Amino acid sequence: MQDRQRTPWLRPVVALAVTAAFFLPLYLVLANVFKPGEDISGHPASLPWPPTLDNLSQALSRPDRLFWNGLINSVTITLLSIVLLTVLSAMLGHYLCRSRSRTARITMLVLLAGLMIPPQVILVPVTDILQLTGMMATLQGIVAFNVGYYVPFGVFVFSGFIRTIPLELEESASLDGAGRWRVFWQIVFPLLRPATASVLIFLGVWIWNDFLNPLIILGPAGGTTVTVGVYRAIGEHQQNYGQVFGLMFLAALPVLIFYIALQKHFVKGLTGGAVKG
Repeated sequence: MQDRQRTPWLRPVVALAVTAAFFLPLYLVLANVFKPGEDISGHPASLPWPPTLDNLSQALSRPDRLFWNGLINSVTITLLSIVLLTVLSAMLGHYLCRSRSRTARITMLVLLAGLMIPPQVILVPVTDILQLTGMMATLQGIVAFNVGYYVPFGVFVFSGFIRTIPLELEESASLDGAGRWRVFWQIVFPLLRPATASVLIFLGVWIWNDFLNPLIILGPAGGTTVTVGVYRAIGEHQQNYGQVFGLMFLAALPVLIFYIALQKHFVKGLTGGAVKG
């Protein structure tokens, strides 16, 4: 306590340093998006004056439609993945929480162990499986990979929140004649909106920003995503930095809007499972 009283300035200084470290990359992107291309390499940290929209215009009007094709693929992959993940994770999390069998406990441990495996470790066997099933270089292949890899996280979040829901609600609905399917979708799932928002935000951001897996699984023949599109916009012999910063800004904009739309449920969904259970 005495050490804290002697150095009251330490915590604000550390907080400002951490904030600056996180804000600097954001500032560089925002500043260089609205800066003429010839000024970016010479003065990357200067303010964009006079501001210009040429970088965004170039990124949107590329002849190869790199951004628009990547946007369509990213939206399709992200929406299909998070919808399937939300439904499967909520149903599986509910079953594992309400079941008292030994198989359910073992399944939960296996799923939690899956959270510790980086996707790069299993990428080679995943590509082999996708080759055998004919889903390599397809949108279905990358969606199947996302669902298989991120289900443990979804189950982890939903199961923690389901434990806070009184079991008596489900028992009362069952006594009134509702089946297990109806109990889940009409009683339990509407109460999981905060957890659903947390899962949607986390997995939506992770899948949208994923670079390596779409690059390997889709490949040149399977199309591109917005993140892979930024990589492919950098040529071997020339770089249009203004256009690259424009693509980076446009790639981050949809997921930022998505987060703002669901942020009121975000913290509640993460902390819901920490109150009871």
